[in-house]
Amino acid sequence: MTAPLFDTRSPSSALRAPARAHRLWSRVGLAVGLMCLGGAAQAQSLTALYELARGFDATYQGAKASYDAAQAKADQARAGLLPTVGLSSSASWSDVNNAAPVADRNVNSRNVAVAASQPLYRPANRLSFEQGQKSLLIAQAQLKAAEQDLVVRTTQAYFDVLAAQDTLTFVKAQKTAVAEQLASAKRNFEVGTSTVTDSREAQAKYDLVVAQEIAAENDLRVKKLALDQLVGKTGTTPHPLTLPVSLPATTPDDVGHWVNLAETGHPGVLQAQNALEIAQLETQKAQAGHGPTLDLTAQYQVSRAPSSTTGNPLRSNTATVGLSFNLPLFAGYAIQNRVKETLSLEEKSRADLDAAKRTVAQATRSAFFGVESGKGQVKALEAAEASSQSALDANKLGYQVGVRINIDVLNAQSQLFQTKRDLAVARYNVLLGGLKLRQASGSLGLDDLNAVNALVAN
Repeated sequence: MTAPLFDTRSPSSALRAPARAHRLWSRVGLAVGLMCLGGAAQAQSLTALYELARGFDATYQGAKASYDAAQAKADQARAGLLPTVGLSSSASWSDVNNAAPVADRNVNSRNVAVAASQPLYRPANRLSFEQGQKSLLIAQAQLKAAEQDLVVRTTQAYFDVLAAQDTLTFVKAQKTAVAEQLASAKRNFEVGTSTVTDSREAQAKYDLVVAQEIAAENDLRVKKLALDQLVGKTGTTPHPLTLPVSLPATTPDDVGHWVNLAETGHPGVLQAQNALEIAQLETQKAQAGHGPTLDLTAQYQVSRAPSSTTGNPLRSNTATVGLSFNLPLFAGYAIQNRVKETLSLEEKSRADLDAAKRTVAQATRSAFFGVESGKGQVKALEAAEASSQSALDANKLGYQVGVRINIDVLNAQSQLFQTKRDLAVARYNVLLGGLKLRQASGSLGLDDLNAVNALVAN
């Protein structure tokens, strides 16, 4: 039979209540610690799980493949600035039958030619090459955004598991405490010092905690599956935070700094900026359609064919070097209309850039104030935790001396465990919010992830 938390058969037992309560919480803490140590051997740090996610996550792998494709496409645009060389060959056979008294004969001819061309003045080709480089910068920004998103998603899944574990731990501890209170209420009813209401209230509270325990176990299972799916490994067990937690400061503590950083370095802004520059280059390409082009050409040809007079084979070698000049005079207003089109697209890209800056500025402000609010909430919950613990101790003592009823103790227990759970979640939200702030400003990197990883028990 479980030892009672309080001995209600003697008024002097009230003096021993705090000591027995302390022993109960010590047993609960020891049990929780043993549970954590049991999985410590298989636990992984935040950075270790992020590295696993980098090699497995489909979204990140797709972004990486897109970057590789963009790099190859940018190299294709360089071809317009380099020479082209081609080899051509032809052969023909003819059978000549004459009605006149002239001998029939076969006419065979063959020729091989090597031709080369080097652009000397083609503005459109140079502009296409510059566009390819800008497109590569866009792909780099997209890959950077995917990396930052993976950091946040991994941290979110990591802390989701820790929060679910904390919830389950607190519910189990509450279940143990409520069970003790239920046993105490039943003994008091048996000896006639309390009514059956106390027992029924304690039983109802116990049944509720059992239901909460089932829900917490299922939530933990789901959160672990989500983390496993992200990193491509089953049975992942994140390291818990090292207590006491020292939350990092937001440096600098100025929202204007973060907004300015976002408007110049956020991947979304960089993509829009490069897209605008590509549109401007496209306008220059369209305008270049009015201008001339100049190419250097060279050809070397070897031919063999019968002579028109003797019929004997004749071989000739021809080498040619020249310049090819082309100037469009009229193209049915196609060039003028193309310029109008590109100017409109350029204006659209400029509007997209403004929209991107406004969006990231708003997101950065929200993230900054979210972190500041979260820190204030952590401080308030830390104070609430101490107050809830004091209130629980006072209610337990009051219950023994008869000035409190059983439901008061049960409510105080629920408030304490709810506060502990809210405090743990608030800490995770602050750490995750710090990463989201840096993501919103475009400055999130592995150093920021390492800083958060330093707060977990390794």
